[in-house]
Amino acid sequence: MSKQTIELSKYTAAYTSIGAGIPVILLHGFFGDAWTLGSIAQGLSTNYCCISLELLGFGDSSKPDIRYLIEDHVEFLKEFLTAKKINKFYLLGYSYGAWVAAAYAVDIQDRNLSIPQLAGMVLLAPAGIRDDSFVGRYDYIKPLLWQTSLVDLALNSIAPFVRLIGNEKSFNTIRAAREAIVSQPAARSFLIDRLNPEDAVDTVENDIDRITTLTLVIAGEIDGTIPLWHSQAYAQKIPQASLDIIPGADHDLVQTHAQEVTRSILEYWNRSS
Repeated sequence: MSKQTIELSKYTAAYTSIGAGIPVILLHGFFGDAWTLGSIAQGLSTNYCCISLELLGFGDSSKPDIRYLIEDHVEFLKEFLTAKKINKFYLLGYSYGAWVAAAYAVDIQDRNLSIPQLAGMVLLAPAGIRDDSFVGRYDYIKPLLWQTSLVDLALNSIAPFVRLIGNEKSFNTIRAAREAIVSQPAARSFLIDRLNPEDAVDTVENDIDRITTLTLVIAGEIDGTIPLWHSQAYAQKIPQASLDIIPGADHDLVQTHAQEVTRSILEYWNRSS
């Protein structure tokens, strides 16, 4: 499964594709790329054509110098569907990608767009609900946003000491975040623009009740990144939504519980078809 690109009106979209059948467009999460949902795509590919799109500002898709609002990703997705001549598809988003998916479903409903036909939607541990408790939670990331090589020099200098005290896991998480911020301008823009409650200008909690698409919301029971009540809010507000909670799963459920997630999706789509 190799990465491909396609030219849109202004940007280049990168994606992978596996399987055959009705397309499923998969949207990765924050700091992610086309490989993030690889296990889910592999599991669904026996029944569907799974296309993992790298959102604008991520992976090998274009990285323009813009603010990166959710509406920018929605327009990018719409152009991708047009370029690929997709007439009917399922939409599957994870975390940040689920936020984009929900915003897309709201947009096509508001514009009364029926082509291409959105046959169904899956939101995995979806972000996009305003939560003021997030304020200050990620303050430790702020130095990683600095556009200076001093940050990288500092990380490299403390790496040997981290190994000595046996705290490599946390350190590796911070280093991966730094690498993603440097290589993914959408991630950096998002973190800079959303440091205060009033910056939540494009959350979707006030709009998702207009979504008419059959929707499956899947949440991790012990998600420490996106609280369970966010997924419950989606399931309660979207008129035709169902909620499936994966026992013992955290926010990385797409890796740790890929089989359970895939089985839940297939069973839901089989019941709904």
